[in-house]
Amino acid sequence: MTSKLIQGYEVVIGFETHAQLSTQSKIFSRAATAFGAEPNTQACAVDLALPGTLPVMNRGAVERAIEFGLAVNATIAPRSIFARKNYFYPDLPKGYQISQFEIPVVQGGSVEFFLGEEKKSVRLVRAHLEEDAGKSLHEDFIGQSGIDLNRAGTPLLEIVTEPDMRGSEEAVAYAKELHKIVTWIGICDGNMQEGSFRCDANVSVRKPGQPLGTRREIKNLNSFKFMQQAIDYEIRWQIEQIEDGHAIQQATVLFDPDTGETRAMRTKEDAADYRYFPDPDLPPLVVAPEWVERVRGQMAELPRVMAARFVADYGLPEYDATTLTQSKSMAAYFEAAAQACGQPKLASNWVMGEVSRRLNAQDIGIDAAPVSPAQLAALIGRIADNTVSNSAARQVFDALWSREGSDVDAVIEAKGLKQMNDTGALEKIIDDIIAANPDNVAQFRAGKDKAFNALVGQAMKATKGKGNPQQVNDLLRKKLQG
Repeated sequence: MTSKLIQGYEVVIGFETHAQLSTQSKIFSRAATAFGAEPNTQACAVDLALPGTLPVMNRGAVERAIEFGLAVNATIAPRSIFARKNYFYPDLPKGYQISQFEIPVVQGGSVEFFLGEEKKSVRLVRAHLEEDAGKSLHEDFIGQSGIDLNRAGTPLLEIVTEPDMRGSEEAVAYAKELHKIVTWIGICDGNMQEGSFRCDANVSVRKPGQPLGTRREIKNLNSFKFMQQAIDYEIRWQIEQIEDGHAIQQATVLFDPDTGETRAMRTKEDAADYRYFPDPDLPPLVVAPEWVERVRGQMAELPRVMAARFVADYGLPEYDATTLTQSKSMAAYFEAAAQACGQPKLASNWVMGEVSRRLNAQDIGIDAAPVSPAQLAALIGRIADNTVSNSAARQVFDALWSREGSDVDAVIEAKGLKQMNDTGALEKIIDDIIAANPDNVAQFRAGKDKAFNALVGQAMKATKGKGNPQQVNDLLRKKLQG
């Protein structure tokens, strides 16, 4: 949904995202975090909350939180504290979750992205470190449930936004940009199917100018497709409830992809229900400025910094630069092609257009593209020097993509796609066209542009599509006006 007003209502969306940090061990223990292990084989005494065990902070998890804060222009708190979030659930051995509440390690920041060609910005409230819970397994076919504590203690960074989004498309665009950031800087593998990147959407509706409506939280959205479907359904459901005279109750809901509907799981808790208090087993987390600068110095070029460089160095529009830096692979592909051909805007057009279209159609990444940056650069060079027309270039690209050939010049020669640039030969063809079409000539001289287009079409047909279109236009107009 792109409209800010739906049936007279304004949609308000905020996000809470859990990004599993890419450490080899858990946040407060040395147990492994590898996915797919046999149940309860990666849960040590600390994860099981056995008496006498104490948590020890994972330095790597803190550094990944710092990296994220730097990536989104947030403030890194010089001192933050851990708290106990109290609730009782079978897969939470301690009866509480270690998290951060009053003073998170990352504060503020923003995520910028394009929705179409409109630039958007979503403000972040915070990003805090916490441990994951275990997982309840329900085996319907034997009528039993079990607990797998492998995930218990896995390090998470919970990223919380302000309620700045106004529709499902904007929400999905934000989630994709956030996913790009955490995978680009390497703090999270972003695997949504394995639960490494889990999004919760807080959705409410209101009449314009009214206070915020009551929100319902859609939990654990594990694909961008389902995310949009779930939010769209929830918006429609809330509007229908209000229009029918019912009040919205704050709740946690789940999305069922089979029915395309959300359903309430439980009433939504507030912070007071969790009885937060500082964890007495963990000292305050102190992040010195020197530590922040050391992390900053080790970070790769950020996507927003790279996009700004593409604008400055290659003269690209901001939209192009942002699109090309959606992934490191795409950015590297573009830059290699642009540097090889010396035509950055043409390279941008081809990567964003023909290359991306084919990647999407085949559902493959740019690393698997059959056409290399060097081949694309060679093709762009033949467009720039008028060896081939744009339409002929697409035929060459087809051959390269389907691996009919690997050398651009050889494909052009084999398919007879070389453009006719011989002025003398083109003039003779145009003279013949003018002589054979006196009615069109008279109509053009009477001010009818369609007649000129008809003559151009005749000339291009006579050259079998090989005439340089601009040259044909210029010569024809010159002769007709002369």
